[in-house]
This record gives sequence, C-alpha cells and structure tokens, in this order.
Amino acid sequence: MLVNHGVPETLMKAVLDDCNEFFNLPMEEKMEFATKDIWKPIRFGTGVDIKVEKFFFWRDFLKVFAHPEFHFLSKPQGFSEIAQEYCKRCHEVSMELLKGISESLGFEESYIEKAMNLKSGFQLFAANLYPPCPQPELAMGIPAHTDHGLLTLLIENGIGGLQIQHNGKWFHVNPLPNSFLVNTADHLEILSNGRYKSIMHRAVVNNQSTRISIAIPNGPSLDTMVSPAPELVDNESRPAAYIPMKYKDYMDLQLDGKPCLERVRLPIA
Repeated sequence: MLVNHGVPETLMKAVLDDCNEFFNLPMEEKMEFATKDIWKPIRFGTGVDIKVEKFFFWRDFLKVFAHPEFHFLSKPQGFSEIAQEYCKRCHEVSMELLKGISESLGFEESYIEKAMNLKSGFQLFAANLYPPCPQPELAMGIPAHTDHGLLTLLIENGIGGLQIQHNGKWFHVNPLPNSFLVNTADHLEILSNGRYKSIMHRAVVNNQSTRISIAIPNGPSLDTMVSPAPELVDNESRPAAYIPMKYKDYMDLQLDGKPCLERVRLPIA
C-alpha cells in the first residue's frame, strides 16, 4: 500500500465518481463499446465469459488505452479530462517506484525506464463495477490471476473485495484511505529473473454493496522484447528463468484465458 504518493485525494474521488456515472449510463450507450477485441482502444464488457471460467463473472468493466496515446469516451461529461489527468499522475507514480526498484536490483535508477522503453510504455485505464450479487458464494468478480506489465496501481470506493494470495492462502486486502495498492506484475518478475514476484489476486463479491475499482496497469512499450535482465543472469548459478517474448505477443497469449507466466517460465533443473 502506497501513501504520500502526491496524487490529490480530490482527483482520486473524482475519477471514482465519474466511473460510477459511466456505469449508470443506459446499457445501450455502453454497449456501443462492447467487443471481444482486446486491441480496441475503448472496450466495455459485462456478465459472463464461459470460455474463461465455469462460474459467473459478476462485473462490468471499461478498459481504455491511456498511453502512449490517450483514448477516451465523450460521456459522461468531463470524464475524459479527469481520467487523463489521473492516468498522467499514476504514470508519474509508477515511474518513481520503478526508479527505486531499478536501484534495488543493483542498477542505475533509469535502467527499467530505458530497458522497457517506458517513454512509449503501454498504460491501460481499467474500471470495474461489482454490483451486489444475490448469491455471492456462486460467483466471482474476477478469478485468480496475475497482471501483465510491470506495476498496477489500484484504488477502490471503500468497499472491500480484493484478495491476495500469500503462501497458498487468500487474504482480504483492507486498503488504507487514499492509498494505492501496488501490484507487482508479470513483466517485472520476468525482467528481474524472478526476484520480484507477480502477485496472484482475485476479486470476490458481496450481496449488499456495489464495489468500484480502478486499476492502472503500466507496462513496457508493446514492441519491447521482455526477457530477464542480462546482468541478473548467470548461466551456472542463476540461469534465465523465462523465455524472451514481445509484450504485445504476451498480451495476445491471454486471449485463451490460461496463465501466461507459466508459459514463458523455463524449467530450472
């Protein structure tokens, strides 16, 4: 959990409020953006995806490409401007964190920025709405998964539901007010050759309150080939634990719903 991050509380509240307004729009207005194509820059989805999981996906979502080029909706009024400022501030926070992570790995602070071409890095604005569920034990907001990219910054509207896996057990996350929950993601694990672990997490639902969360994944540029940093690989004592793969190809792998990280992880004798 990250506090003292410099992003105004008023901005965090405003972007959550605007997400709520968007999800309250008439369904036909939202369905204009309904598509299965993950490369559409604005995408709305709702309900069930039977191919991925056997149980209900109890959520609506909005996913918008925010960087290197910012796309957004025209409704509700003012949402685009608030979201653009919020994404810009999140990008600044993630860049500061990645400087510290670079140094923790023994590099200069700009190492990850340069290696992952973050000036053209891919950033996504992903809002989720979890309405009250009459049978929460039969549904799941989002099943267990790890995130693509380097770091994901998450906020929510004060209604809990996020769980994180640690040592095989699930723990409820109770975020501090106005904090970011920072998830380390797949490409940070790959780049660090396993020193940083991608966090397994899921969202559970309840039968009383509507939860809204906003996740901002920050990743390499789509054309960047991501592999373990050569300086962190020693063929005898610490061999490369992951195969190189272009970030865009990795995201395409996710389409069949299987965990991607296992598919690039090399068996270590």
